[in-house]
Amino acid sequence: MAEVQEKDNTWVIVGVCIAAIILLVVLLKKDETKHLESGTVQALQQETFSKIEKRHTQNTSTPEQISGK
Repeated sequence: MAEVQEKDNTWVIVGVCIAAIILLVVLLKKDETKHLESGTVQALQQETFSKIEKRHTQNTSTPEQISGK
């Protein structure tokens, strides 16, 4: 008599896990980049750079101030 073989579902499970991980990564990446579309990052960068530039210009001393005149 021929023996009945059990069906091995290992590769099916591995394939489903890989597909689920890829789907999860795509969904999380889409959610992660959502804030870039609003423009708030660019506005925050402009504000930060303007404050840094203002700080640099306030801290400059003239040669007369350095010599103590």
